[in-house]
Amino acid sequence: MTEHAHTGTHAHHHPAPGTEAGEEFWDGRYGESHRIWSGEPNAMLVHEVSALAPGRALDLGCGEGADAVWLARRGWTVTGTDISGVALGRAAEHAAQAGVADRVSFARHDLTETFPQGEFDLVSACFLHNYGDFPRDAVLRAAASAVAPGGTLLVVGHAGWAPWQEEREEAHFPTPEEVLAQLEPVTADWEVLRAEETERVQNQPDGTPGTRTDNVVRVRRPA
Repeated sequence: MTEHAHTGTHAHHHPAPGTEAGEEFWDGRYGESHRIWSGEPNAMLVHEVSALAPGRALDLGCGEGADAVWLARRGWTVTGTDISGVALGRAAEHAAQAGVADRVSFARHDLTETFPQGEFDLVSACFLHNYGDFPRDAVLRAAASAVAPGGTLLVVGHAGWAPWQEEREEAHFPTPEEVLAQLEPVTADWEVLRAEETERVQNQPDGTPGTRTDNVVRVRRPA
């Protein structure tokens, strides 16, 4: 479910209007190509997390595992989750190829139904978007509840459709302020380290670079 830089090698199909994309949809999407993301970690994760001391990390919507592998290489013990078993299989392969399989575990979760157990020093939810009626606010509150004392929650999401995306269904992309408000039942006394829009360069379908805007929220739980 997470989005890294796109390889441009697969067709993009949408689920039926009004329905949430589930395991079958995402397995089918990942099955369209041997790899649908670049294999590089999300730039905002790298920017926000590089200075943190390694501990236990939870990567929600880990996709093909680029973020989880990057964290493990930096000494984190990582749990990666995704709704797609196809994606998780690739993620495990990539972790083994990178020599970090002993520091990463992957498990399938439909986060609307089940959530990983335990507390984590870092919970990362990068581009945790889905189609249809996906309760992202409730999932993010569950993510905040999984942060250990002194730990960090990082939420990165799109601020809107990319200018080059032609098929645009109606969707609401929460602002950083809206994300903070959604988290507030859990994070009312937490320190807000960053909450703002940011621009990044991403290749368009024709291979030329384009600019799109994302939202980043980083909060820290009191120790």
